[in-house]
Amino acid sequence: MFDEGVIKYSCQWEVAEPLEFPALEELMGWRDRIFAAGLIGIYPNGVGYGNISLKLTDSSFVISGTQTGHLPHTEPQHYTLVDSWNIERNSLHCTGPIKASSESLTHAALYTLDPAIRAIVHGHSAALWQQYLNVLPTTRASVPYGTPAMAYEMGRLFREESLAQKPCLVMAGHEDGLLAFGGTLEQAATMLLALKQP
Repeated sequence: MFDEGVIKYSCQWEVAEPLEFPALEELMGWRDRIFAAGLIGIYPNGVGYGNISLKLTDSSFVISGTQTGHLPHTEPQHYTLVDSWNIERNSLHCTGPIKASSESLTHAALYTLDPAIRAIVHGHSAALWQQYLNVLPTTRASVPYGTPAMAYEMGRLFREESLAQKPCLVMAGHEDGLLAFGGTLEQAATMLLALKQP
């Protein structure tokens, strides 16, 4: 079964006006650069992939909305605010003009694990996935994306594979999936983009 892009958590979504905050232009700019690099996009069956987020407070972050991967350029209406989550209960609350990305619980887990993380980028590349599988920190193949198990897997990688020192990982159970993070949008995005360098 092909389930890319499907939201697997319980999403409490409050529809609201597009977000406004100082770093929004920077967030949209980096997201569009990652799209241009082919790490965010759309599969032939029409399902979009890839997302980006920015931590705003200790208990909130803004993330690109579900199924926005096909857009070459994003606007404020393509982002939403995640302001509470419960990994154990597989639930999340977001406010904005669009539902949060299907990977939002994974982003939430990383922000919770390490307060130094301020930005996260999730992209897809079949070639890079094959190249870095079990070379970079890698999630277990049995762990599907967008689930509490994947969120908990982030903690395992911190404990067992020094993920904090290697802020880029491969999702073995999420074919083509790669994720990078950093203290700034630039750090997270350039970490992911650097994987494409020879």
